[in-house]
Amino acid sequence: MREEIHVFFHKQELQYKATPAKPDAVYARKLQEVLGGQYGEITVALQYNFQAWNTHIPGKYRDLLFGIAAEEMGHVEMLATMIAQLLEKAPLGITDDAVQSDPAIAAVVGGTDMQQAIVAGAGARAVDSMGNPWQGSYITASGNLLADFTANANAEMQGRLQVARLYHMTDDHGVRDMLSFLLARDTMHQNQWIAAARELQESKMELLPVPSNFPQKKEATEVSYQYLNFSDGKAASEGSWASGPTPDGNGEFSYHEGPTTSAPMPPPTHVDSRFYGTTELPNTLEKIAGTVQDKLNRE
Repeated sequence: MREEIHVFFHKQELQYKATPAKPDAVYARKLQEVLGGQYGEITVALQYNFQAWNTHIPGKYRDLLFGIAAEEMGHVEMLATMIAQLLEKAPLGITDDAVQSDPAIAAVVGGTDMQQAIVAGAGARAVDSMGNPWQGSYITASGNLLADFTANANAEMQGRLQVARLYHMTDDHGVRDMLSFLLARDTMHQNQWIAAARELQESKMELLPVPSNFPQKKEATEVSYQYLNFSDGKAASEGSWASGPTPDGNGEFSYHEGPTTSAPMPPPTHVDSRFYGTTELPNTLEKIAGTVQDKLNRE
């Protein structure tokens, strides 16, 4: 049996050209959002990888995830390369001598990210446009492919929305050229994840509601398809979610003003005295209770 070896290999070329017409440190900071923000390329590259690593079946879906994850890593490289070039020889754009004499102040006034210079030496960082560090908590990788593909479609929608906004924040034809490519790939990826989610459902591998293999009879089915109106507005009653068949094919929507269930509020909790919460018991009794519990070595 042939042993499979999985490796990452870097080829020293970009998927698409990433060369600005001129330096622009302020725009470099803006571009950080689609690199290291919640819906940036770092997020989707690692999200698709973790989803692939967490996939429990071989075949086309796992292959799809690995392939797009690799492409997204290439987008990370394109953006990092573009940011570095935007920062190269970028003027601060400050003419006031009093400000210009202090580069740190000039950077703040000019709207640039000081840490791109101080920490990264005029390079890209794994942060968003406000300098907040990229976080692993941005990643969705549940092991359920329908849930994950739906999350992926949302990530691509949010990412394309941000790139489209950034497109109008520059007139640099080199930057716009790269962004037009990323917009096109986001278009593909939105459609691809929606198609993959649909295929999962058509093949009956996964269905709505997620997880579809949890028996619905174990949920409170009387409220499974009720739209409960907790707003003083009435327009929501006009939506397809308020009447008619449900997308999962398992029921009919209904519309209700407010809740259809209620339950009495339980009494306040009484925690361990050593948490020092305020209760109706006299303070001296709380102290005694805590002392007794310590002597008994009670957790």
